[in-house]
Amino acid sequence: MTMSAHDAPTGRAWVHESLFDRLATRIVTDHELPRSLAERIMDQAIAFLVASAANPLERLAPSELVDIGWHTFVLHTRDYREFCARVTHGSFIDHVPTEDGDPRGHGAQARSTLTRTLCAILDTGLAIDGDLWPTVTSQCSQCHAGCTDSP
Repeated sequence: MTMSAHDAPTGRAWVHESLFDRLATRIVTDHELPRSLAERIMDQAIAFLVASAANPLERLAPSELVDIGWHTFVLHTRDYREFCARVTHGSFIDHVPTEDGDPRGHGAQARSTLTRTLCAILDTGLAIDGDLWPTVTSQCSQCHAGCTDSP
């Protein structure tokens, strides 16, 4: 039997429910987004981080919305450090913003990174929320700050 993305486990399952609730609440408060969207963002940010941990030599990057979840998680440093240690078996997933003018977030390279990121999430067996991972065009950046994990 083949598992579809709708049947796949969620990123949310990788953290305790109370932590997930705190992170989603922070997104609602800081970004004035509906609770349901904040939960979807946080779920995909965790899925992105699990995929990053499983692919330490790949440069993966979140979408703009998913990056909100990553930034939110990083602010909870103790929880973020503990999560990273657990999913990476002792390492840390660095958050590396690009410098102004760095073209990595645009064009063909951005599309390639997005494709690689989505494949990595699927390879971990986690579900993808397609609405939070829009198609990258030459006019947009994958993340509002051009962030990537650090391979």
